[in-house]
Amino acid sequence: MTDVQSSVSTDPYILMEIIRLQTEIAKQGLDLSGVVQAVVERIPSFTNAEGAIVEYTEGDEMVYRGASGFAAPLLGTHVKREASLSGLCVRLGQVLRSDDVVLDPRVDAGPYAEVGVRSMVVAPLKHDGSAVGVLKIVSTSTHAFTARDVRVLELMSELIAAAMYYAARNETSALYQQATHDSLTGLANRSLFFDRLRHRVSPGRRQLEPLGILIVDVDRLKRINDTCGHRAGDAAIREIALRISRIPRKSDIVARLGGDEFGVILGEISERSDLLTIVERVSEQTDQPFRFEGRTMHLTASIGYARFPEDGNDVDALLEVADRSMYEMKRKRSTRSTPAQQTTQEQLF
Repeated sequence: MTDVQSSVSTDPYILMEIIRLQTEIAKQGLDLSGVVQAVVERIPSFTNAEGAIVEYTEGDEMVYRGASGFAAPLLGTHVKREASLSGLCVRLGQVLRSDDVVLDPRVDAGPYAEVGVRSMVVAPLKHDGSAVGVLKIVSTSTHAFTARDVRVLELMSELIAAAMYYAARNETSALYQQATHDSLTGLANRSLFFDRLRHRVSPGRRQLEPLGILIVDVDRLKRINDTCGHRAGDAAIREIALRISRIPRKSDIVARLGGDEFGVILGEISERSDLLTIVERVSEQTDQPFRFEGRTMHLTASIGYARFPEDGNDVDALLEVADRSMYEMKRKRSTRSTPAQQTTQEQLF
């Protein structure tokens, strides 16, 4: 192991990638969800991994709070701690490796079959002396990982654990808040959105209730950033978040999915007309001018929607329908805009 540690510490490429990742983590500050996403996106670039996952221990379950690469569809998945390699990693507090998850009795292979995971390495994330989750790298090949990959994962898990410590300020409730909410808007983040959506449409539920989902994409945010600066862009995002949040009931979930995209989960949508009414109300709220530091900016948003179970029985099917309708709305708006209208809109910022 000493030779492996030495090779990792002297490999200039790995050292540079670790430094880059440390810089990215520092930029995220107290945004723990941002830290998690930065790690899962970056770590496959300097290991043999094709994807990476961060799971948190929540009660008797492990919940996927970050995922990248081919494992991205697993975001929001719940598995039982006692029946998973991740749960064993948390219990033992040590790095574990599975060279073939299909043949490994320690692994609950159920979630991995749909995306094709065949091997993995799991490292504990320790917070305030105890493991509160795991960092995992995965591959579609068996025997994909080496001792060097294991050492890199150990180093990365220490980085995340340190970020978790400072972000959560030693409080479990704060840790959960940081892991599941967007720091800019205070809304639920992508992880919590998929967590709740998967739970609501899970075939394992005793009673499946009809629900609606919205995908809201802010139009021309890049233009606002380029023209008025990122402070104006951030202010616009916060304003859109506030406007969307006025519409649903408290029991509904409003989330920032990333960048200029928001998601809404609407319960008790018994009729399609109820969903269309909410779409209209959100559109009216978002399509209003916004003033920032004495300047008026024209805000609009394209909204896609889907209803469960009418438009699909699982998360992927519902999102596909919602995305399609969102892009159709965006296309129609673009077609209707005349050059004169576009000039008028541009003058607003």
